Amino acid sequence: MYRTLDGWPACAYSRDGGSSWTEPAYKTYTPDGRRVKHPRAANFAWNCANGKFLYWFHNHGDRFVRELGAAGKEGRSPYDDRNPAWLMAGREIETPQGLRIEWSQPEILLYDDDPFVRMSYPDLLEQDGEFCVTETQKTIGRVHEIPPVLIDGLFNQFDNRQVASNGIVLNLSQPVPQEASMPSLPEFHKRDFKSEDQRGLDLRSGFSLDLWIKLDSFAVETTLLDSRRESRKGVLVSATRAGTIRLTLNDGRQEASWESDRGALQAGALQHTVITVDGGPKIITFVVNGVLCDGGEERQFGWGRFSPTLRAPNGADNLRISRSIQSLRLYNRPLRTSEAVGNFRAGFHP
Repeated sequence: MYRTLDGWPACAYSRDGGSSWTEPAYKTYTPDGRRVKHPRAANFAWNCANGKFLYWFHNHGDRFVRELGAAGKEGRSPYDDRNPAWLMAGREIETPQGLRIEWSQPEILLYDDDPFVRMSYPDLLEQDGEFCVTETQKTIGRVHEIPPVLIDGLFNQFDNRQVASNGIVLNLSQPVPQEASMPSLPEFHKRDFKSEDQRGLDLRSGFSLDLWIKLDSFAVETTLLDSRRESRKGVLVSATRAGTIRLTLNDGRQEASWESDRGALQAGALQHTVITVDGGPKIITFVVNGVLCDGGEERQFGWGRFSPTLRAPNGADNLRISRSIQSLRLYNRPLRTSEAVGNFRAGFHP
């Protein structure tokens, strides 16, 4: 496994102890499947005691990184954006060419509050079923224990077909009402009354929306969920004419939005989307039909940042719901990617 200049990592297989190797190829999630995105940075795959693999990377790239060219163009560098670091798990599967590795959908492993801070050059430590990762930005070396729930979720993601139950504050299935009482969303940022100058306090909270959707058309922009007041404060989920789902958050002082990848959703079909707003790294993700959006051919990033000073996007007391919504779960915590995949694989149950 190694970096390239292209915005995708490359790999090769040896089946004779390293005497010969397959022709180098871009790393894919499944054999001959979707390419994994990664910029010009270290990336490593590690063998684990259970026979599976873990892989460190940064989950963005392709032609946008290539177009960047030499360091300094437009004030950017092809070595930028090593924050956050992502982790995925792999397992061997039989193919006509022999054993190859298929990879899970990734999770955010590490982040720094400053997006300019970079982390790289990792290594993995495993002992008695516990995992730690080391990393450095070239002047400080660190060791981080990886939470078992994150590791277990990745290793078991391939077979997970259970709906996450922890944190559900709203659960609507067929027939879904056109209006429902809107639970209060967690605060992201508030005043710290215990501090001397009563500065802001980052609560690192979050939430997730789990939706089964059936849209007849993307020809016009359609409101799917709307908890906004007249002042626009609240949450809006809409289907766009570009064929995406967009989330908009407004706390009455500022607004943030992000949307899914183009082409991930199809009109006329029942489909699943999990939108997660994670107040730790301040990142919004979309998992559509069990696949984490990575930006596709349209964007360098499939995940988007929001302001660290965004407060609670609580709006009206009631949530207005489109007839296109076939089921809805609202969690008062951010779901991990593995949980979102499990919710999709559990299937639609009216």
